[in-house]
Amino acid sequence: MGYKKTNAKRSTTATPPRLRRSSSSKSPCNSVKKVRALENNGCLPNLNSDAGLKKLDEHLLTRSYITGYQASKDDITVFTALAKPPTSQYVNASRWYNHIDALLRISGVSAEGSGVIVEGSAPVAEEAVATPPAADSKDAADEEDDDDVDLFGEETEEEKKAAEERAASVKASTKKKESGKSSVLIDIKPWDDETDMKKLEEAVRSIQMEGLFWGASKLVPVGYGIKKLQIMCTIVDDLVSVDTMIEEQLTVEPINEFVQSCDIVAFNKI
Repeated sequence: MGYKKTNAKRSTTATPPRLRRSSSSKSPCNSVKKVRALENNGCLPNLNSDAGLKKLDEHLLTRSYITGYQASKDDITVFTALAKPPTSQYVNASRWYNHIDALLRISGVSAEGSGVIVEGSAPVAEEAVATPPAADSKDAADEEDDDDVDLFGEETEEEKKAAEERAASVKASTKKKESGKSSVLIDIKPWDDETDMKKLEEAVRSIQMEGLFWGASKLVPVGYGIKKLQIMCTIVDDLVSVDTMIEEQLTVEPINEFVQSCDIVAFNKI
């Protein structure tokens, strides 16, 4: 049996040609390099709206800066486009804003970036991007002149003032990053009915750390003459982990001489 030759053409899907970007396009974003994860080829939406802030917060979820691995003009463009700092609702955007604010106060920003544009915002002036505070600029100029530097000399009044200003700006930036507080109710159970509950409570309250504040307590009957300690505490979320405190302090020596186990009964944001 022979095979019959046919003239049927194989079906193929044509690959559309690449579109060339027109230099006469009206959109300002067409002249910007493409930035991965940003829509409209490097153009962010209006950031003074919930939708814009949400987009920015999502973009910064896995990034420290708008583009690249260091602060650049793209960060300054977005920073100046914001009418006010993002609220704590936008955790990533708020963290990024505080960081850029501190950089501008301390050292300025000089990296070029990719040319990100924010809708409805004017371009940032060149001198506003990389100019650090006057005191820091003077210090930098002094450092370049190695012949006049006395490494073992005393600090001048100007140097002390500049150092104090830098420390104050860093401290202010750190305060902005402080998160909210939480109220925690903990059940602490003794080994048996012979455990001295007064000493148990004293041992628990002896745990002191920044951001931890012990509150009211009471003894609650469990059964067979055994009572447990129920105690309140308030914590600063960024400074204290209740789970870590239980594992590394409440249930280890010397406190575990009195404490058998601990349970978190309630955990509420304040």
